[in-house]
Amino acid sequence: MTILVTGGAGFIGANFVLDWVAHSDEAVINLDKLTYAGNLENLAGLDGNAQHIFVRGDIADGALIERLLAEHQPRAVLNFAAESHVDRSIHGPEDFIQTNIVGTFRLLESVRAYWKGLGSAAQQAFRFLHVSTDEVYGSLAKDDPAFTEEHQYEPNSPYSASKAASDHLVRAYHHTYGLPVLTTNCSNNYGPYHFPEKLIPLMIVNALAGKALPIYGDGQQVRDWLYVKDHCSAIRRVLEAGTVGEVYNVGGWNEKPNLEIVHTVCALLDELRPRADGKAYQEQITYVADRPGHDRRYAIDARKLERDLGWKPAQTFETGIRKTVQWYLENQAWVSNIQSGAYLEWVEKNYAERVQ
Repeated sequence: MTILVTGGAGFIGANFVLDWVAHSDEAVINLDKLTYAGNLENLAGLDGNAQHIFVRGDIADGALIERLLAEHQPRAVLNFAAESHVDRSIHGPEDFIQTNIVGTFRLLESVRAYWKGLGSAAQQAFRFLHVSTDEVYGSLAKDDPAFTEEHQYEPNSPYSASKAASDHLVRAYHHTYGLPVLTTNCSNNYGPYHFPEKLIPLMIVNALAGKALPIYGDGQQVRDWLYVKDHCSAIRRVLEAGTVGEVYNVGGWNEKPNLEIVHTVCALLDELRPRADGKAYQEQITYVADRPGHDRRYAIDARKLERDLGWKPAQTFETGIRKTVQWYLENQAWVSNIQSGAYLEWVEKNYAERVQ
């Protein structure tokens, strides 16, 4: 048996592929375009492993997808491939439209044709699992209840709007064509192999480099934080037992404001890798102008996933964030290797415009 994973060299996708190989004897075909955030170093531990077959390519390349499906006959397709950074979507939304909407559409078309050609039993067993985000639901006020699967979509950034469109396409292909789909909407992931433009890895990398720790606005934007390996276990569980056509919210039950996250990271670095001058890393915190349309609060209600499929996260935020900081301290070569000129230019462009 075989599965096809798209976007499997990115942060969440690579963690999923690594965990899949560790937990299963099924082969995984890993398709990734290797844009800036797709990194084969994330998969170095699978070098020479016949269970993992990497293919460089785009989900919008219908001919390639059709060839891979015909050749490997996967029992499931898991779509992690996405442009996923809100700030990048503000500066350049077109890439998000192309990958998240057009790419998902073309992937669905290829998968639909493949699925229609399967025998009856294989059609019944086949699954298309689409990995999405809580950002499609919009923003919550301080005392609003957390997002459930029935929450109205209210995306507020080009990124979240493009992911919302992809979710709607997946739903439509189930209701119109009968394609057996599953959708997961997750909260903010953190953990190993996280590209250092996102909050937690950026704070770790900047702190160690003696650079400013930039906080948007007042730092009171609230997110629910999910350790990436917990997310991977949830996806495996949904693939195994989820009801076709259903949506499952995946969260960590860890609502925290960004400023608290940064303080926690600083405290762990003070303990694990103290500054040479003996000062606290918190002294490097600086406040910059907030980004346009910044959602104030996200919160995931993951009770459906626990009730129906028996899943809940294994890590608390305290255990997960310690594992994450330790991983970055132990993998400085990985950080150095991905900090290319293009990445550094991006950081400069994004944060230089926000200095207050």
